[in-house]
Amino acid sequence: MASGCKIGLSILNSDLDNLGAECLQILDSGARTLSLIMHVMISRPEQQVKPMAVAGANGYTFHLENGMKLGLAIKPGTTVDYLAPWANQIDMALVMTVEPGFGGQKFMEDMMLRVNWLRMQFPSLDIEVDGGVGPDTIHKCAEAGANMIVSGSAIMRSDDPRSVINLLRSVCSETFS
Repeated sequence: MASGCKIGLSILNSDLDNLGAECLQILDSGARTLSLIMHVMISRPEQQVKPMAVAGANGYTFHLENGMKLGLAIKPGTTVDYLAPWANQIDMALVMTVEPGFGGQKFMEDMMLRVNWLRMQFPSLDIEVDGGVGPDTIHKCAEAGANMIVSGSAIMRSDDPRSVINLLRSVCSETFS
C-alpha cells in the first residue's frame, strides 16, 4: 500500500507578503510539516532541477536527478493513460482536481475515476489530489484511493485551520488504516 495518509497545504491563496506568519499559523494549527514540493508547468523542467534543489525543494514533481522524489501530474484534460506507462517508475502521481492556476475552484468529482483506476492498478503508488479539496470533498478523495491530500482555500480561508486539517487527516487516515 502507499505510504499512508499525508495532508499538504497549497500556498496558492496565501498572503505571500506574510507567508512566514501564515506558515507558522498552519504549523500551530496541527500541520506536522511544511514541505516544499515544486509543481511546475514549464516546457524544460530539467533545467530547473538544480536551482530548485539549491533553493531547498525536497520534492520536484517531474524529474529524476538530485535524489528528490519523482512525481508526475496530470491536468483534468489529460487522460490517465498518459501517466500509466510511467507509474511503476515514479514515487507519486498527482491528479489535478481543478484546472491549475488559481485557488478557490470547484472540485471536479469525475477526476476520482482516475484516482480509483490508479489505486487499483498501482496499489503501492502515492496518489495525490490537488484542487477544491476540503471538508466537503475529502471523503470522495480518500475513498477513491488518494492518500496525499493538498488543500489550500479550505484551510487558509477557514476561521479554524486546525479543525480543517484534523478533519482531512482523520478521514484520510481512517480510509488507509
